[in-house]
Amino acid sequence: MSANVESMFYTREKPWHGLGTMVQEAPASEEALVLAGLDWNVIQQPIQTSEGIMISGFQANIRETDKKVLGVVTSRYKVVQNTDAFAFTDELLGEGVTYETAGSLQGGRRIWLLAKLPQRYIISGDELETYIVFMNAHDGAGGIKAAVTPIRVVCQNTLNLALTTAKRSWSANHTGNIEGKMEDAKAALLYAGKYMAELGKAIDTLSRIKITDHQVYEYINALFPLLEDPTEQQQKNLMRMKEDLKIRYFDAPDLKSVGYNGWRFVNSVSDFATHAKPIKERANYKESLFTYYRRKCHG
Repeated sequence: MSANVESMFYTREKPWHGLGTMVQEAPASEEALVLAGLDWNVIQQPIQTSEGIMISGFQANIRETDKKVLGVVTSRYKVVQNTDAFAFTDELLGEGVTYETAGSLQGGRRIWLLAKLPQRYIISGDELETYIVFMNAHDGAGGIKAAVTPIRVVCQNTLNLALTTAKRSWSANHTGNIEGKMEDAKAALLYAGKYMAELGKAIDTLSRIKITDHQVYEYINALFPLLEDPTEQQQKNLMRMKEDLKIRYFDAPDLKSVGYNGWRFVNSVSDFATHAKPIKERANYKESLFTYYRRKCHG
């Protein structure tokens, strides 16, 4: 299953994998739950052997709609339903909260939702939107996680990236006082202003680092070093990846307002790393390369 996506919705901008339901306006939680295919509950049932012997201390998390086993957990495990996840974010952000993306991963073992924060920030001349991402694991192999992020989550890879790079985040396991833990999350997540201020400083610093075309090629070569005794196919794959990243840096339409600097390069690498399709306005790479040489020769 591409990108580990079982079901999802997204607003306006289609993700690279092309999966899910598109809506033009970000919905509120009740509609988002249905659009994302998350309108189901997890029930718990005891486990027994084929001979009918009960296995004490463990139970199965089962999706109620299709009876699919999502995971085997201990008896101490407490379910956080999909509706609880939306209710948490609704309460966290207050009246009028809307959702940008949400969905089910790995056959329902993990779910996520992405809600847009009401504030927008202008950093180095660019408007930056920020989100609250909430992830819940139903398989017992992970906990509950939430974070403030500028990353638009649309798949397993972007979810992992958002959670691992977030400066303000919260996590908890599925045992003990779940309600109390989720209440504690508010203190960890609501001070997004300080986080955004720090992010703004980092972006401003990167924007001040001017990069020449020659340096861009050097950095790309460093990111994709040639293997010892590569096969012909490996060489082709390497060249294709290098060309892909060059296109993203020199010709991405959404970077037109960004100078040729460190922040632009970080955006290009991030776009490549999260498997987005090449963003280009020209029919093929040759035209893009021609544009590069024309700019280099004529300024």
